[in-house]
Amino acid sequence: AAECGEGGPGREGVSSGRLGDKGPEVSESELLAAEEKERVQAATGEHDLPGILVTALEGPAAVCEEHAGDLQKHFRLITMQEFMGNKTQLGPKIHAVCLGQSLQGLPALNIVASAGAGLDHLDLKHLASFGVKVANTPWAVCSPTADLGMALLLAAVRRVLEGHQLVVSPDPESFSMNWMSQDVTGTILGIVGMGRIGYKVAQRARAFEMKILYHNRKSRKLEEEDAVGATYCERLDDLLQSDFVMLTVSLTPTHSLIGRREPTAILINVGRGLLVDQDALLEALQTGVIKAAALDVTYPEPLPRDHPLLKLKNIILTPHIGCAAHQARQQMMEGLVESICASLDGLPIPNEVLLK
Repeated sequence: AAECGEGGPGREGVSSGRLGDKGPEVSESELLAAEEKERVQAATGEHDLPGILVTALEGPAAVCEEHAGDLQKHFRLITMQEFMGNKTQLGPKIHAVCLGQSLQGLPALNIVASAGAGLDHLDLKHLASFGVKVANTPWAVCSPTADLGMALLLAAVRRVLEGHQLVVSPDPESFSMNWMSQDVTGTILGIVGMGRIGYKVAQRARAFEMKILYHNRKSRKLEEEDAVGATYCERLDDLLQSDFVMLTVSLTPTHSLIGRREPTAILINVGRGLLVDQDALLEALQTGVIKAAALDVTYPEPLPRDHPLLKLKNIILTPHIGCAAHQARQQMMEGLVESICASLDGLPIPNEVLLK
């Protein structure tokens, strides 16, 4: 699944005598556009390229516009609208697919190539039962996600958002000389999940002279710990006394790693929303058990507009933008193309996820 766009499912399929026998009614202009696309594809030889199923080419669920051209150099992009209108003819031509589609009608499917590092959105056992391989792009997301994690930490501890709101308020003279924040230098950062992203966070925190504790399934090599000044905590509770706790771990079968027991000052989550018991977090923020939180991920995403977390002053929320950087997205797209092409050519797949 070359997942390049964001948002919900694509538009419903078109139907006509040319594109399919059954389906929703479409306008004459849509039919003419589809016919023109067919002519262009025939003239350019696009039909000879391997097919890849994408959600859409327009709208909020579309493939990133700046990357669509890169994909089209290697693949014929088939939108969900086109596929739903002509499953019989297009199904055998699709060799890679957007996430969440049925595999029954895709006998030629070789690989699901997922943008990013997380795999909790994929049914790996189901894919393995069809003999479909899986690849992701973990290295592309590490640095930008670590950057955002540190940005959220700094913004929360120095009350940057609150300060901005004070400056732009109608009554700036109400600013109090007693308005204070906390230092970062010399504080303790506890990192839950010392994988690629967690280690990048530790490298950045070292520059702020922070003491680093970490919890992971297993400890890292001594030379890796020494390089960032990190100390391994076998028990999660041992690092929850830190000044900051940052979640960089992937979603595991044990959800809500941080719940009603966080005695730390500030919680930062750039992992997955389900890692946090949001009701417990709300109570902790309201009662002063912790000073603040900064979340790039929630559950669900986005939160309902009446969710009480949205009304708090001591929380910063961003819309899951850890890897939303131009360079990272370009690296992700290049990684997806490389993995798909390797699969189609029968070559070893870069960053293949070994299915159990």
